[in-house]
Amino acid sequence: MSIVEILFWFLTALALFGALMVVFSKNPVHSVLWLISVFFSISGHYILLNAQFLAIVNMIVYAGAIMVLFLFVIMLMNMNTESEPQKSKWLRIAASLSGGSLMLVLVAALKDTSGRVTGVFKLDGNIGLIKNLGQVLFTDYVLPFEISSVLFLSAMVGAVLLGKKETNSIIS
Repeated sequence: MSIVEILFWFLTALALFGALMVVFSKNPVHSVLWLISVFFSISGHYILLNAQFLAIVNMIVYAGAIMVLFLFVIMLMNMNTESEPQKSKWLRIAASLSGGSLMLVLVAALKDTSGRVTGVFKLDGNIGLIKNLGQVLFTDYVLPFEISSVLFLSAMVGAVLLGKKETNSIIS
């Protein structure tokens, strides 16, 4: 077993353990912290796949910005056991049935996947690098890339206008 395989299995175990702790933690702040550990282990998987850009973006955006937002929301809500609404018995039964159904569907879908491997792809060391991503974005997908930038710009302008305090003056 090589060091890459050992690292892969360690990161996989860490991600699964962290995901289980997110679900089973009683404290919402602890759940967010376990989710951050899951995001870091997934970033480790991206590095093993030679996708350094995705690993860095995952750490910055998800483990950084979104988790800070989650923590702020949880802290501002001031959740505790007295103010938290209690779940009914029927809701818990429905959640268990839907989760079990999803597990059955996944097991049935993945049952025969081991015999369907057709071949091994030989890849060079340039797969997953930012240079290749930029090359594809600005040659093959330049029109959708520019349309999405205009969409993001209009969303930012709309957010600024909605967040602006209303004054008595008329804007013309």
